[in-house]
Amino acid sequence: MEKPIVRDPIFLSRKSKPATKEDLPVAQDLLDTLNANRATCVGMAANMIGVDKCIIAFDNEGELMVMLNPEIVSQSGEYYTTEGCLSLPGQRETVRYDKIKVKYQNLQLQTRLKTYTGWTAQIIQHEIDHCNGILI
Repeated sequence: MEKPIVRDPIFLSRKSKPATKEDLPVAQDLLDTLNANRATCVGMAANMIGVDKCIIAFDNEGELMVMLNPEIVSQSGEYYTTEGCLSLPGQRETVRYDKIKVKYQNLQLQTRLKTYTGWTAQIIQHEIDHCNGILI
């Protein structure tokens, strides 16, 4: 179900709690909300829809994907960029990495390890920042 976007910086700056199997409906709400906002948004974290759980959804080269409890385990190719956010007005400068390796759980709660590069890697980093209470 599509949910309203949270714009409260105090709520968004809180670190999210680990996701469990009970949070799988949140993952679907996150996908539905991202899909409804695809014209202006390429990724979302659960706190953006008011749930303080570590779940992200993002556009993975045209296909929407969900990660539970994502964690960047390695990164390389540092660069500086400017990003916007659906939850916050304006643009902000930040440091990103061109190549990241992410450990996460899929919707079947299976642990996965995958390498991402370029634009997809940047989106994932932004959403993981949301899970960690970092506002960009």
